[in-house]
Amino acid sequence: MATTRYDESSIRVLKGLEPVRQRPGMYTRTDNPLHIVQEIIDNAADEALAGFARAIEVTLHTDGSVSVEDDGRGIPVGDHPEEHAPVVELVYTRLHAGGKFDKAGGGAYAFSGGLHGVGVSVTNALSTRLEVTIWRDGAEHRIAFAGGEVAEPLARTGPAARRRTGTRVRVWPDPRYFDSAQIPLGDLEHALRSKAVLLSGIRVRLLNERSGQSREWCYEGGLRGYLAEALGGAETVVPLFEGAQYAADDDEQYAEGEGAQWVVTWTADGPVVRESYVNLIATTAGGTHEAGLREGLFGAVKSFAELHNLVPKGIRLLPDDVHARASFILSAKVLDPQFQGQIKERLNSRDAVRLVGGFVRNAVELWLHANVEYGKRVAELAIGQAQARSRAARKVEKRKGSGVAVLPGKLTDCESSDPSRTEVFLVEGDSAGGSAKMGRDKEFQAILPLRGKILNAWEVERDRLFANNEIHDISVAIGVDPHGPDQAVDLSGLRYGRICILSDADVDGAHIQVLLLTLFLRHFPRLIEEGHVYVARPPLFRVDVPAAGKRPARKIYCLDQGELDSVLDKLRGEGLRENAWRISRFKGLGEMSAEQLWDTTMNPDTRRLVQVRHGGEGTGASRRMFDMLMGKGEAAQRRAWLEEKGNLADIDI
Repeated sequence: MATTRYDESSIRVLKGLEPVRQRPGMYTRTDNPLHIVQEIIDNAADEALAGFARAIEVTLHTDGSVSVEDDGRGIPVGDHPEEHAPVVELVYTRLHAGGKFDKAGGGAYAFSGGLHGVGVSVTNALSTRLEVTIWRDGAEHRIAFAGGEVAEPLARTGPAARRRTGTRVRVWPDPRYFDSAQIPLGDLEHALRSKAVLLSGIRVRLLNERSGQSREWCYEGGLRGYLAEALGGAETVVPLFEGAQYAADDDEQYAEGEGAQWVVTWTADGPVVRESYVNLIATTAGGTHEAGLREGLFGAVKSFAELHNLVPKGIRLLPDDVHARASFILSAKVLDPQFQGQIKERLNSRDAVRLVGGFVRNAVELWLHANVEYGKRVAELAIGQAQARSRAARKVEKRKGSGVAVLPGKLTDCESSDPSRTEVFLVEGDSAGGSAKMGRDKEFQAILPLRGKILNAWEVERDRLFANNEIHDISVAIGVDPHGPDQAVDLSGLRYGRICILSDADVDGAHIQVLLLTLFLRHFPRLIEEGHVYVARPPLFRVDVPAAGKRPARKIYCLDQGELDSVLDKLRGEGLRENAWRISRFKGLGEMSAEQLWDTTMNPDTRRLVQVRHGGEGTGASRRMFDMLMGKGEAAQRRAWLEEKGNLADIDI
């Protein structure tokens, strides 16, 4: 029998930018190179946000390269005092190197979107060539990279006009790392227009050498004009309301300048427009700043409606009732934003909920009370949404009442019957189930504890499934019978819009996740196809950070060791002394308090919940993979796969 060598030489240490090239999907989107170009645009926008640039120009060249030029300060060209290498070289060749970690003592950037320190180094890693030209201190400097390495060392290439400063970066994305080498022009234009909107008075220009066309944006009016343009001819219930508030230097809770600017309105019908940004970074998946806006709007409208006795008896207003028809553009400024993943689609900073929510509520309450007629219109719209929700819930309840299935006794159900809102957590063990029951929002969250690991159902016949109590309870609780991939199935009995797998962040928890995913893929495939199955991602570590300066004591949760290392790097960058913080590792969900479990895993505003979808090749690829992983007669295939892929595993010993 062949043996696989495993000794000291089997361990690989990825250096420099090699981790990015090995797993580009961890650092950027790989469908096209737009995101790596946006990293350069974001750096130029940060110069404008800091008040040092007035123009940004992006050029799409005929050879497939893209250049981004700004008239900011120019990247420093001297040697780093500790690394003894040119700073511009470090920025483009080292992960976690940049000018945005320094937040204290007059750092280069008070507010910025690039905070992971891996942005333009990822751009360099995934490009065949990258050239940087810098105008600074009366001189022009140039450096070039190829395949992520220095190809032409930094050199002074000539004098520059005394007042000319700035940076031009030209990049040739490497098509090997992307599904398509083409940058979607519409998405690029939208991103550039957004920068112009958020940076009032800044000129943003796009030149397309291939078509010979150019576009330029400069908005003096800012967010209001942008939302009005996006809504088109949609009829609004009230005029657009614009507001902004930022923390003063004597604010005890937030750093000076933290806050938000927004414009919001409500429409009676048609699509809604919602865009949010953090330090000019587009957060297309929303996050805690949007949650703060929602809470602020709800608190203001609910207070107004109750003060004027507008809410009918028996009707309970919920945040979704107020938010359902709201259109908004939100631009938040957060000193040290924590994003979900390197592509920064979603803000996870928990403080942003209170920051934005408090400022928005105060401003909207003043506006509603000063414009009572507008306030009544918004309240009536929200009450109408609540009444429609109540009627829908009663219809669902009547249909359910005629059923014969008895819900499992260990299921802790929720109060709402509206499947568009409800969710059930399949929780590993009674201990974790107890914390989840205490920490949940009983209005829309149900808990179903599972006893140990469920049956591997990949090769179990459908008529034998209910012999297993756990599978029987899952099917009855969710209200859907087992079915095949090509079988017509009625999902009208589905009791929960989200079915969330919640297990420990360890090897055993991962095994339970796989067994449950096996069950859903094999015997409830329509639930995955319709987007009803999710995996909750509880943290493995908690970092207790003491109060420092104006920052109060905080708790930061980390999913894994890599995220923990990144957080510790940021804390060091903030000037905290080594080991001033305390690190705790959770052994399991049962070790978490109800409050911790709610904060990290169940609160819709702050949790990390991943929707289960099929891979790029669709259902067939997923089924082939599970055949190999879970089939009883596939041991040889599994072994071959482990020998080939085993070095990629993150082993928890």
